[in-house]
Parts: sequence; C-alpha cells; structure tokens
Amino acid sequence: MAYQTILFEKDHGIGIVTINRPQVMNALNDLAYAEIYQLFQEIEKDREVKVVIITGSGEKAFVAGTDITYMSKFNTDEARTFSATMKKTCDLIWNLPKPVIAAINGFALGGGAELAMCADIIIASENAKFGQPEINLGIIPGSSGTQRLPRLIGISRAKELIYSGGIIDAKTALSMGLLSKVVAPAELMKEAKALAANLSEKSSVILKLAKSAINNGMNVDLNTGINIEIECFSQCFATEDQKESMKAFMEKRKPEIKNK
Repeated sequence: MAYQTILFEKDHGIGIVTINRPQVMNALNDLAYAEIYQLFQEIEKDREVKVVIITGSGEKAFVAGTDITYMSKFNTDEARTFSATMKKTCDLIWNLPKPVIAAINGFALGGGAELAMCADIIIASENAKFGQPEINLGIIPGSSGTQRLPRLIGISRAKELIYSGGIIDAKTALSMGLLSKVVAPAELMKEAKALAANLSEKSSVILKLAKSAINNGMNVDLNTGINIEIECFSQCFATEDQKESMKAFMEKRKPEIKNK
C-alpha cells in the first residue's frame, strides 16, 4: 500500500517505519495517524516482520509534534475525536506483540514524544530534544503524555516538564530513564538496526509473552503483576522454542528457533 505521510521498508525481519513529512518537521495530522495505524495493523499480521524501528525523515526531527495548523480550529468535540484517534494509534503500537524501537533523530516534542513513548525501547542521537510543550499552546498533552511520561520518569519530573513546557536534551532524558541509550547522529540507525537484529533472533512467541507480562503488569499491584508473570512464564512451556532452547543449552549448541 502507498502512503502519503510515512515510508516503510523491510530488511531481514526488521520493519522500518519512517514518518515522512519533512516540510513540517514530521508533525502529525489526522492522515498521518490514520496511516500509521493502518501500517501497524499490517505489521502485526506480517510474519516476516519480527522487530519494528520507528524514526523520522531528515536530520532535524523525529516528530516535532502534532500539526498545530490542523488543530487550531478544533472545537471540543473535534478535539475529543482527534484525541481518541491518537489514542487508538498509540495503543496499537504499545500493544503490538513485537518489539518496537524508537530511533529519535532530532526533535521529539508533544505528539512526537508521546509516539516515542509507545515504543518498547527508545534510542536517541546526541542532538535529540524531548518535551511536552503543549502548555505554551493553551492545551495539555492529548496522546497519553500525562499518563505514560509519569510512569517512565516519575510523577514529579513529569509534572515539571508538562507544567513548564520545557524541553530537555538527550543526555538529560537518558539520566531520567526516558531513553536506553544515546549515540552519535551518524550511529543512530546502525545502533537501532543492530539491536533489532539481535531481537529478531529471539523467539517471537517468547518475546510476545515477555512484552505482555511487562505491559500488563506495570499498572497493577505487585502481587497481581507477579501472577500475570506466572501465567506468561507457564505459557512458555507450551512452545516448541522453549523445548528447543533448553535442549540446545544442555547440548551446548545454538538453538534452532522456529517462533512456535
């Protein structure tokens, strides 16, 4: 399928999604969200894709935010509908039963930061910038920023960023726990692809169970979360990959993963 606002390519089991609106620093509008949603639905069904990388075109921005010109004429009902559209797209990425890596190549502001936070792992270049500057436009984050950010960096730091509309650099974001790694701009996609290649060699069915245990367990009490983990752990033993991996370990050889 041809898209107007995104690019997609597959490379040895890795799906690379590129937000492609460089004329507006990859800002997202309704079409972009609709196309991202459609693409990730296809990715979910595509057995060739084991891991996904999402990034932005150009060198200035991952996603500089949601298109302000588009939003400026909203009334309350239109804002609610658009926010629901954003949520649907973000939830699909968050719940995708495959690892998602965000490779942040510049500004990740507002909706861009929120899109990045839907990924499992965020890697950024040294020139990346993060923030939720919506307060400066007379609004608040509308695509899960008030919910995901506190869960990632803590409620006090999240409130400071959201209340002030401040922007932080990659080093600061790393120290807060928002990122897993910061690399030189020229090394960003190389690093993201290397990580994706490593994950693509793991059992996709076991990765799915690991992601389910983490995502479903993080917002419940500890005991409930551990029970979720027990169930996912138990389900591993119904897979061919568990049996093959343990057998290979005992036989001191590399397992033949079948993703079953």
